[in-house]
Amino acid sequence: MNVTGQLNELPDDSDALRPFLSRLRHLVQAELDPVHTPQFSDGFLLRFLRARDFEVELALKLFLNYQQWRRVSPEISSCLSPSSVLGLLNNCYHAVLPERDHSGSRVLVYRIGQWVPKDWSAFQVFRVSLMTSELISMEIETQRRGLKAIFDLKGWSFGHAMQINPSLARKISSVLTDSFPLKVRGIHLINEPMFFRPVFAMIRPFLPDKIKQRIHMHGADFCETLTDFFTPSLLPPEYGGEGPSVEEVCQEWTNQLLRSEALLEQIATHPTGDIAVDPGNSVPTETETTPTETETTPTEAETTPTETETTPPVVQLSEG
Repeated sequence: MNVTGQLNELPDDSDALRPFLSRLRHLVQAELDPVHTPQFSDGFLLRFLRARDFEVELALKLFLNYQQWRRVSPEISSCLSPSSVLGLLNNCYHAVLPERDHSGSRVLVYRIGQWVPKDWSAFQVFRVSLMTSELISMEIETQRRGLKAIFDLKGWSFGHAMQINPSLARKISSVLTDSFPLKVRGIHLINEPMFFRPVFAMIRPFLPDKIKQRIHMHGADFCETLTDFFTPSLLPPEYGGEGPSVEEVCQEWTNQLLRSEALLEQIATHPTGDIAVDPGNSVPTETETTPTETETTPTEAETTPTETETTPPVVQLSEG
């Protein structure tokens, strides 16, 4: 195992990680306002170090991009309420599979056909991705192993295509590669229709070679090829596997998001997203934790989409 691999395997409190944390913290303070720079918890900074394999300068760039994105897009980052998109979630649009793949990566599923553009804007669809990204980025194993995403494009329509333009395509590529502390280990497209290709062609030029090499287009005959990348026991039967049905896994993840509503609200309203640090006095107050099954499900009413919202990128992932 190389040095990077050894570092990734170490726990957050390992002495061997201290020099990397100290260096990144020093660079962050140098880049931000030295008078008003808030403190950042070790666990939060380690997300960015792990996402960039402990290359401190690259981790700094990722960290600053994440902070800038939150500042310049408050209309996106300040609303992480699952209740606000409950109709979309209940339509079985999105899931995180309960088991990791053979390499330890989280596996996310997006069912594009379940997104009805006239009911839900790309802005709101983006929120679902951001909620999931914030939650799984708190998992140390996911920080180490990254994620893989399956996009089921069955039902892709002209209405979906109309929400993607060159400007948005550029934003998507930017977020994919350098604005969120998650490693993208694979992107798998299934059931992609021919008229999806022009949209993908707009996005592809903005993607780095590393991401391009991790995109796999399986078409309608995906059952045979998808299992070349994922074991059948992991995948739902609808995707050629032997695991729980796609409806089951979608409902399970919807419930997890709802149980995490209070936590997500904390992240959304925090000035830096580092909820282990008190935003009032910038002093670390608690250990960062991953949402648990004991969190309370909220009862906040679902909100209605508005016409004034600005269309954002649809995915929130990072190259690694």
